[in-house]
Amino acid sequence: MKKVVIDIWSNSQVLKKLKSNPELSIECTDFTEESKRPLQVDMIKDANILLCAFPPTNFSDMKRIELIQVCSAGYTQLYGLNLVQKNVRACNGRGVFDTPIAEWCIAMMINLARDLRGMIRNQENGLFVAPAQFQNEIGGKTVGIWGYGGIGRQTARLCKMLNMTVRVMDIVPPGPQKNVYIVPGTGDPQGTLPDKSYTIEQKEEFLTGLDFLILTMPLTKQNEGIVGEKELSTLPKHAFLLNPARGPLVQEQALLNALRKNIIAGAALDTHWYYPLPADHAIRRFPNVIITPHISGSALSPNFLTRVYDIFTQNCERFITNQPLLNELSQAQLNGQ
Repeated sequence: MKKVVIDIWSNSQVLKKLKSNPELSIECTDFTEESKRPLQVDMIKDANILLCAFPPTNFSDMKRIELIQVCSAGYTQLYGLNLVQKNVRACNGRGVFDTPIAEWCIAMMINLARDLRGMIRNQENGLFVAPAQFQNEIGGKTVGIWGYGGIGRQTARLCKMLNMTVRVMDIVPPGPQKNVYIVPGTGDPQGTLPDKSYTIEQKEEFLTGLDFLILTMPLTKQNEGIVGEKELSTLPKHAFLLNPARGPLVQEQALLNALRKNIIAGAALDTHWYYPLPADHAIRRFPNVIITPHISGSALSPNFLTRVYDIFTQNCERFITNQPLLNELSQAQLNGQ
């Protein structure tokens, strides 16, 4: 029998299903949204499987842990736990946030293209004017998606429905997805949607000619600051940058400089360099920048728990029957590579 500890919001239906499995023993913590806290040693010391948002600060007390399932697509909270050396497997919540983040991307592209912030400023100032930028369209525009995982694929799906040209760039070319959680009817399971795909070596060609650049890659040691002065300067002056992934993918001063000098047309940022983003941060003062408080994919989404528990239930069954896990992180990923 495998002992399972659940340290997220509970779901009575799923718990009932998990508890009906004679191979599993289920315990739930008194969950709080505090990201860094210890768990009761008596509860976790003999646990084999952990479902959590963040591992407990006393993770070293989990002497028998074999599998960690985190509910986020990002997994930087697992760095430093030495999971590879301890032979602990880990899976993330890839697929849980694909739909809401893709919808955020579409919303931001429309808002930026039509200068919604400008329209709202005019509304507040009692102005009734209708310049051309308020009447723009994103249909027919070219979007570049850097990182073609689940979020990138669902974004591509929506963009194609809006008659946009889709370019993608990743370390591997688009192809079929295996052992990855996909909400039925979403994404690009076969990897056939992009109009053109590029390798990292073709970065300059990829960036040239874009109307929108969307970052949908995880943050690793290798790609921190991957968008800098050179990349921003390669984009056309009319291009917009969208970052729903991780703030540090973009070099802070490079983006501020690009906005001050009109090297790009604007940006939409859901992820930031600091949490909370300081109220007096320069990025907030640009009229062509939209800042959202890291809500493009959120645990308060109405479908979040359903999808997380769907992954977890499947992975528990797969784990005890020695089947491939969904969203399993590689040793390289767990080492931040």
